[in-house]
Amino acid sequence: MTTLLWCIVIFTVLAALVFDVINGFHDCANSIATVVSTRVLSPRYAVWWAAFFNFLAMFVFHDPRVAKTISKIIIIEPSDHAFVYVVLAGLLGAIVWDLLTWWWGLPTSSSHALIGGLVGAGWTYKGTSVVNWAHVNQVLLCIPLAPIIGLIFGFSVMLAIIWIFRKWRPAAVDRLFRKAQLFSAALYSLGHGGNDAQKTIGIIVALLIAAGKLPTDVALSLTNPKTLWIILACNLAMGVGTAFGGWRIVKTMGMKITKLKPVGGFCAESGGALTLFMATHLGIPVSTTHTITGA
Repeated sequence: MTTLLWCIVIFTVLAALVFDVINGFHDCANSIATVVSTRVLSPRYAVWWAAFFNFLAMFVFHDPRVAKTISKIIIIEPSDHAFVYVVLAGLLGAIVWDLLTWWWGLPTSSSHALIGGLVGAGWTYKGTSVVNWAHVNQVLLCIPLAPIIGLIFGFSVMLAIIWIFRKWRPAAVDRLFRKAQLFSAALYSLGHGGNDAQKTIGIIVALLIAAGKLPTDVALSLTNPKTLWIILACNLAMGVGTAFGGWRIVKTMGMKITKLKPVGGFCAESGGALTLFMATHLGIPVSTTHTITGA
């Protein structure tokens, strides 16, 4: 590789980590909006709670299937280093959109922005032949399904709780679920970190394949020295971004969309977490924003 290409690769890795940080503070509201709106945790403690479990997710999801999906959205030819620029262009498009929607306080999907950016950049460079439509169609199918599944899970958990605690006094139920919400928020943060951090891992893997520095069939694992640093860096960036928080979106998600009691917050987070765990296990990048809104 030329010196210029090396510089582009390094810049793109740094840009990917910046995207991860932005993703963290853009989407942190999804993890903490309910515990903030129900007054279980103050915003400051809520973001640190979410950040810790975002980082911990890399030890829970050992097989980063979402990262594999993202790295194969574009069919990269390792001999054609111009794909490095394709990855960079797609990433920059997603970053710009994320920053704009964060500034406007709009709860949009970083995942869809990233996938759209990659598809658009690849399409512009070599047409539709380089787009892996099987993966793209899988994601498109799950755009409407994720919030619906979240809604079903959240509704089911609420029904079960209503039946189980039907003889309890409302005040006792409220006290119990104020504590239980810490657990459900942790679960949702694990799901958020597991699904969203892997998207950036996939971007960096695609970049290094395009640069000829990783094989197309690279094994993504904490035990693989070639990919260990990628997984650690992406999860750390996600945690840092979450710790800074996106208060504009917290206000929209936690205070304006739905007024929840602790039991409602628990059901929403549990339903959203179940959806994210399922999607991450299947290797499907979904919108954490749409998922928690549906739940």
